[in-house]
Amino acid sequence: MRLNSTQPTPKRVLVTGVTGLVGSHVARCFVERGFEVIGTCRRTLRRDNRLAGVRYELIGDIGPDTRWDEVLQAVDVVVHAAAHAHVMSPTSLDQAAYQRVNVAGTKVLAAAARRAGVGRLVFVSSIKVNGEATPREPFRATDEPSPKDAFGRCKLAGEQVVRRELPDTQWSIVRPPLVYGTGMRGNFARMAHLVSTGLPLPFATVQNRRSLIGVENLADLIVLLSTHPAAVGKVWLAADGEGVSTPELVRVIAGEIGLAARLWPCPSVLLRAIGAMVGRGAEMRRLTESLYLDIEPTVRELSWTPGVSFHEGLARALEGYRVSV
Repeated sequence: MRLNSTQPTPKRVLVTGVTGLVGSHVARCFVERGFEVIGTCRRTLRRDNRLAGVRYELIGDIGPDTRWDEVLQAVDVVVHAAAHAHVMSPTSLDQAAYQRVNVAGTKVLAAAARRAGVGRLVFVSSIKVNGEATPREPFRATDEPSPKDAFGRCKLAGEQVVRRELPDTQWSIVRPPLVYGTGMRGNFARMAHLVSTGLPLPFATVQNRRSLIGVENLADLIVLLSTHPAAVGKVWLAADGEGVSTPELVRVIAGEIGLAARLWPCPSVLLRAIGAMVGRGAEMRRLTESLYLDIEPTVRELSWTPGVSFHEGLARALEGYRVSV
């Protein structure tokens, strides 16, 4: 831990969303560093699904009626990683869940943390608060927020309620891009499956740059944000530090799962047009446009560097991946 000599090391940490990709790795990281960890979950877990060293507390669904006071007793740090996850084509039910879980649920938790005297709340937000693409300059933590979809807007609203409910000495916010790692789902898992089919993919001439972050690197940064005296009252961007193009990503994934990458050229503008016609416009934009983060302030001000390289992290994420050819 990089702490100054006057700041006591917190001992008890509560992690929400402990069954998810980010929450589970964060909880494991805290346990490995000697913290007492409480993980909240919606339903009772089987013993073989539990992390060693984590005490599980059943709280049900997170929302405006969640009762936090008892579980927050004597807690030093809260890492709020639970969220209704981003979906490519949200329904009205998804959008209602965004507000109930990601906004109202965050507000109730932050207010309870203030009442309980929690020293710090780390809110896991999303780079979608900044926007969807960086055609020229990378995203920076100081940029004016410009979310383009319902998930980005609800994450911004979640950040705002954390700021309102807690003084600047009690919160840190981190905005990661797409997270990959063991147990990953969503967009990255879909890409890995697509590559594993062996089908030729039309991305050979795509020239973009996408920031990603391995879950081990994100967990390490979150632990640091929970203790570092310079981390409070600020928004931090997180990434591996290595931007990767879509064709590069396909080649690396293919190599890791034992296939030769099969790529053919197609203009990005045509790919986006086709994607829009078949209802995959947002997905195709992500595969052809750039989204790059400036993490220099995070590295400089917190003395943090991503400890796991992109290639090493991706190899771990794809261990045991079944090639369906």
